[in-house]
Amino acid sequence: MTTLRAALTGGIATGKSFCLAEFAAAGVPVVDADRLARDVVAPGTPGLAAVAARFGAGAIGPDGAVDRPVLARLIFGDARARRDLEAIVHPGVYRAIERWYAELGDRGEPLGIADIPLLYETGREVDFDIVIVASCPPEMQVERLMARNGLTREEARLRLAAQMPIGEKTERADHVIDTSGTHEETRAQAARVLRELRVEN
Repeated sequence: MTTLRAALTGGIATGKSFCLAEFAAAGVPVVDADRLARDVVAPGTPGLAAVAARFGAGAIGPDGAVDRPVLARLIFGDARARRDLEAIVHPGVYRAIERWYAELGDRGEPLGIADIPLLYETGREVDFDIVIVASCPPEMQVERLMARNGLTREEARLRLAAQMPIGEKTERADHVIDTSGTHEETRAQAARVLRELRVEN
């Protein structure tokens, strides 16, 4: 059986993690690209050495791991720095995702969903059969980011500006989950999308 390759994407603070948790709770194999990205730059890896070489020792915390808040300040608002970081991280992430789908195929899994925040920005949507976008209004993204990460409004807006506008992503998606309502409303939409994916496969 061929595994249906579905990508879950959206914008920062649009509720992707909630949607991914719903799919996982329904028994669908899922993988989180952000978690894979942390593995690529884990202590002792070539990825971490590359981060230190490009961004300096200040980007590495006293525990020997990437200092994510420091790195975020360096890359948001600096497109070249952000691209340099992506060139370090993304190849390893996509290789890990390919291995994951191969394992799903070996097990005969009918569906696997990968949460990939920068899917469209990296041009990798062509690698997937289906794209699901978690979406909410940009101002709600800003408010969520401020509450979640303790950012100022300007810092939150800078992070949004570093990504493709959410409206463009929804236009290109095969399925859209509107996360601007209650958890129950989002949960119902995720369940509907999952039913449709299982029919498609």
